[in-house]
Amino acid sequence: MYAIVSIAGQQFKVAKDQQIFVHRLQGDEGANIEFDNVLLAENEGKFKLGTDLKSAKVSAKIVSHLKGDKVIIFKKKRRKGYKKKNGHRQQFTKIEITGITL
Repeated sequence: MYAIVSIAGQQFKVAKDQQIFVHRLQGDEGANIEFDNVLLAENEGKFKLGTDLKSAKVSAKIVSHLKGDKVIIFKKKRRKGYKKKNGHRQQFTKIEITGITL
């Protein structure tokens, strides 16, 4: 059984006991959260989508909040003396899918 769910503006294919990294979510570590924006669900070869999924929910637990790898942004225009270096580390939340209800 798996589902495609929209979390923080991105779509993820999730299954029970799977751990994924999503953009930073509100909530403390160990808190339980639910996502009700389920786009597609598969159960034993049968697919459900659209109006069949009005009551579908994906429940998850926040494992930790962390930062991703450093991303370097470097801009340069040759022969003009223009160089600019910038960077950031993206904020992520690691969640574990605890269940999918249809």
